[in-house]
Amino acid sequence: MKKALVAAAALIALPVIAQAQTPTSGFYVGAEGGLNWMLNTTVAGLGVTPQTGWAAGGKIGYDFVGPRVELEGVYRQNQINSNGVTGFYSNNVSQLGILANLLYDFSPGAVITPYVGAGAGVGFVDGSSSLSQTVFAYQGIIGIGWNVDTNFRVNLDGRYYGTSNPSVAGSTWSNNNFSVMLGLELKFGPPAEAAPPPPPPVASTSFMVFFDWDRSNLSAQALNTIKQAANAYKTKGTARITATGHTDKSGPDNYNMALSLRRANAVKDALVREGVPATAITVVGRGETQPLVPTADGVREPQNRRVEIVLQ
Repeated sequence: MKKALVAAAALIALPVIAQAQTPTSGFYVGAEGGLNWMLNTTVAGLGVTPQTGWAAGGKIGYDFVGPRVELEGVYRQNQINSNGVTGFYSNNVSQLGILANLLYDFSPGAVITPYVGAGAGVGFVDGSSSLSQTVFAYQGIIGIGWNVDTNFRVNLDGRYYGTSNPSVAGSTWSNNNFSVMLGLELKFGPPAEAAPPPPPPVASTSFMVFFDWDRSNLSAQALNTIKQAANAYKTKGTARITATGHTDKSGPDNYNMALSLRRANAVKDALVREGVPATAITVVGRGETQPLVPTADGVREPQNRRVEIVLQ
């Protein structure tokens, strides 16, 4: 158990040197191994004392980025002290489980992702000889994965594994297990393409027009600013203008959205009167959602009652 805790601590510490990757869907294969403990094992009413055993296996699956499905085979073996119970093969309990698993990664794009899963299938366990009993097998899984990159992953999980009761020497025995498994996965999907570089910034010129509280009419100062914006448009020759209206945080949200649009349209009309084609102007209303000066709700902040004119 101490070795398992050390491995868990190392797995948590290592990812600080890795970078998050863009997840991709695709097929994967994996190998895993760890420790196995048999729980509450009884045969014909007599206690059986298993020692700490081992488990190893492999799997093939498909990652949908979040949900995963896989077919897994795991072999487990524990030495036992049978306390007078005869019939176990060579004083070992051997088990082979072949299960279909459904798993879910909670943060598939992160370096570290917790996951849960469940599986069901067929198991082969010891009876009168090695792996002579065929039983129904099931398991529950909870773990944490380290996405080293888009194609390679390391998993550490704990799982409960159980089967329907097999029989030995004419008596049934209970089969319940807890395993701690360390696994490696290799995905066959292509690595994610690097994001294209962002387009170069477009040079822009901006102006700001302010309004009285709950008003959309233009002051003399506002008209002078609009005239400067129109002259800048004429100097550029060809440009696009966006007039974005805003309000302060007093008043209802829906009313403020309509008020911001009225202010933006008032600016558009004034620009048109100054010779700017209406087709070159886009009107946007933001209501109180993008304050220039952050305030509490209900505050009448003059700088938030504005229209931003941007030429590009």
